Formats: sequence, structure tokens, C-alpha cells
Amino acid sequence: MADGVEDFFRKLADRGQQPLLGKLRGDVRFDLLDGQGQTERWLVTVNRGEITISHEEGSPHCVLRSDRALFERLTKGEENATAAVLRGAVVCLGDINLLLAIQRLFPGPPNQRKPKAEPVSPR
Repeated sequence: MADGVEDFFRKLADRGQQPLLGKLRGDVRFDLLDGQGQTERWLVTVNRGEITISHEEGSPHCVLRSDRALFERLTKGEENATAAVLRGAVVCLGDINLLLAIQRLFPGPPNQRKPKAEPVSPR
């Protein structure tokens, strides 16, 4: 079974230059709690659109702490990072502007609108 969190970070690292983050420099560490006292750490370093991923602790500009299951929903577009911070489900320490910028890399919500019906031509 595929791991959504690992897939998200692998795909993020494989994307190459990210124009949406072209002016951004900083480190965001994601601390993902598994419910058994273990913390999985992912460090995302952005340098003018170039992204590198590691498991280092580092000295990030921003730390996001989340339940791993919630983070997996974020990676699928089922949850919104900013909304999760506002309701206290995700703790953001440090530069919140980095969170707002990094959120652009998460997928949007699944399309919940029904497709438009084909127009009926008069007979």
C-alpha cells in the first residue's frame, strides 16, 4: 500500500523549479505525530523556487506540527492547512508567511461540483 505522506514529499522533490515560490527563501519542518509517541520529521528547504527535502531537524523558519493522519488528508486536498491551523488541529511555530506560501504546493480540494449537463437542443 502506498504511503501518501512519502509520496507527497517524493513528488515535491521531483517537481523541480516552482515558479510560485520563485521569490521565497526559507525552511519549513513538518513534525508528524503518529499517535504512539513517535515523530517523523520532514524538512522542506525552498531557495527561490528550488525545493529540497530531507529528514534533518535543522533550524527551520517555520515548524508545522500535526497528526500524521491529518497531514495525509492535507496531501490529498481533503483538508486545508490554513484552516487546520486556525482551528488548532495543526500547530504552526515561527513564520506563518512560509506556511501560507508552502500551502500552494498542496493539492486543492477534490472537485465537488457536478459536471454541467449538456444543453438540450430544441426539436
